[in-house]
Order: sequence, then structure tokens, then C-alpha cells
Amino acid sequence: MKWSCAPLVLLLALVTLAEEVASKSKANRGRGSKWWGIAKAGEPNNLLPLSPGEVYMEPTLHATLRRKQRRLVRENPGVLVAVIKGAKMAILECQVQFQNRRWNCSTKNFFRGKNLFGKIVDRACRETAFIYAITSAGVTHAIARACSEGSIQSCTCDYKHHTRSPQTIAQDWEWGGCSDNIDHGFKFSREFVDTGERGRNLREKMNLHNNEAGRWHVREQMKQECKCHGMSGSCTVKTCWMRLPSFHVVGDNLKDRFDGASRVMVDNAGSQRGPAGSKKNRYNFQLQPYNPDHKAPGKMDLVYLEQSPNFCNRNPRLGIQGTSGRQCNVSSIGVDGCELMCCDRGYRAQEVTVVERCACTFHWCCEVKCKLCRTRKTIHTCV
Repeated sequence: MKWSCAPLVLLLALVTLAEEVASKSKANRGRGSKWWGIAKAGEPNNLLPLSPGEVYMEPTLHATLRRKQRRLVRENPGVLVAVIKGAKMAILECQVQFQNRRWNCSTKNFFRGKNLFGKIVDRACRETAFIYAITSAGVTHAIARACSEGSIQSCTCDYKHHTRSPQTIAQDWEWGGCSDNIDHGFKFSREFVDTGERGRNLREKMNLHNNEAGRWHVREQMKQECKCHGMSGSCTVKTCWMRLPSFHVVGDNLKDRFDGASRVMVDNAGSQRGPAGSKKNRYNFQLQPYNPDHKAPGKMDLVYLEQSPNFCNRNPRLGIQGTSGRQCNVSSIGVDGCELMCCDRGYRAQEVTVVERCACTFHWCCEVKCKLCRTRKTIHTCV
């Protein structure tokens, strides 16, 4: 009896193809995004321990974090609360920044074990770049603030400025107070957020660059705050310290970088040596602009590899909900306007009754009383 080799060859070819597709999908996705799910895992129990080494982590959190991230949590009691706060802060800011865009940073279809932002992060587009940057910035900001508040056992306020002389001619102020610990927040974010991103392919290089850009936007917006000291309210001497920016300021700046993001490629097919004047990052690789006429991206720029989908129509494969049913502004010609938001499909007008507080008055002491007013409003939604 003779056996044909054709079915076996075909089977081997199909297996090889499936492995290549799976490998390519994994490479395109990047490895360090699973931790975002901690924002939906409930309130953690990782406060300062009652006794040395006492740290408890819920099973859902344990499954969401990578091995190194779990070790960082165990070694830094109190840090998990700050990381979750940073993740939630980042998600909220992302949704505020994109509330009037076709892509609105939705996380409503999240299921545990899946990516928080859906399958859009499988695409190396601008939106993915913003997600990586804003979440990295959120962790940096939350850790730096938690250190100064005494919520993390392994760090404190930043006192390094206390050894410096004030840079003023009048010498009428001095360093003091409790500065937010941006150095520790920056370093911890690198260790925690970048876990799994080794820079072995172009997608991971993109992720690392955007993570770092998010951190730099927090650091560069640190501001000096001062308090006056003196008799009868005079300001004989001022004590000054460094304070984190409002996270909304960080979100605004990252949104500007999103609009001007650079499409990139690795110089000379992955060569670590860029042209003269190129700007390498801490991982010693240089991303070059896809268009040779554009300048190389700086450390605070966002970078992407491929064009974004239009987000107009529902695409379950990419987790895109489309804009059908989204509310739009009929009088706007911007991205929130009905023409752009609805992708020229048209829109519906509907009258609704809105109940709002009105005619509020202050009564001594100390109560505000309001009436409830009903008004008719017309809202417009995309078909």
C-alpha cells in the first residue's frame, strides 16, 4: 500500500502558516499591556503592612500582572494602590481628551484576561501610542505623589533640593517643604510599565518610546510652589518645593503630541547607529521618520507605525464600536460636529426633557437650596 506525502506536506504548511500568523500578531501587539486590567480589578488590599512582609494580592490582580510586576508590588507595600489610581486617572483623562472624537477611548467591552482598551492596541496606530503614553504618565504621577503623601513604605518626599542654593539674586527664598518625588515615580514607572517590552522588534520599540514620552511629560511640567513666612503676613522669607502638575495638563500636552505624532521606522533596518544629530533614547535605539523629510522624533513626541482605521463603522475584529448612536454637535464644524462624527451617514434629532438644579440660593449657615427645573432640549445622534 502506497502513502501519499501531499496531505502531510499540506498539514505541515498550514501549521507553519498558523505559527507565523500567531508570531506576527504577538509581535505587532507588544507584550507590556496586560497590566492595564488592574484598573477594573476592584479595590486592592496592598496598604502599608501591619507587620514586615505582609502583603496580600487578590487572585485577579495576580493574574493580571507579570512576574516582575508582582515582585515590585510585594517589595513595595502601598505601591499597588498608587498604580491602580494612576491607571484609573489615565483612563479617565484619555476619555476626557477623546470624548468628542470618533475613537473615544472606550473600555466598556473589557473582560478580565483581555486587553482593557480592546483590540485597537493590536494596531500600531496613533491611538495606541496615546494609550501607552498616558498610562505610563499616570503611573509616574501617582507614584510620585504617593511618595510625598507617605502612602508607600519604600519612598518619601524628594529632599534633594534642600542641599541646593536658590537661584535668585535677592536670595529671598530657600528650598524646603515636601517635594513630590518625581525621580522615584519616573524610575518605578520604567521598571513596572516597561516590563515585557524588550525592544526586540519595531512594535516593542514604539511602545517603549511612547512609555518614556509619557513619563517625560510629567517630569517636564513640575512646578515650583512657595509659602511665605514673616510677621503679620509679610513675606520676609519664602520656602519653596517642587510640585507635580495637574494630570489634566499632562493629558492636554499628550493630546497635542497625538495630533502631531510621527510615523517612524528603525534606521537602516534596525541598526542602532542613527545619522548625525539623531536622538537616541535610554534603550539605545533610534526611530527614524517614515518620511525622510521630517525630523527625528524627540523624547516627548509620540510615534506610531501604521495609519489609524477611520472608526466610522463597527468592526468586531478590531473591537471598534463605530459612531452609530454617538451624540454630536449639529452647530460645530469640528471633529465633534455631526458631519464628521457621523461620517456623512446622517443623524437624528430628538427632543428630550432634562431635569436640572436651578435658582440656587445660599442660606445661613451653611446650606444651598435649589429648585428642580425641567427644560426641553434637542439632541442629535448619528444613524
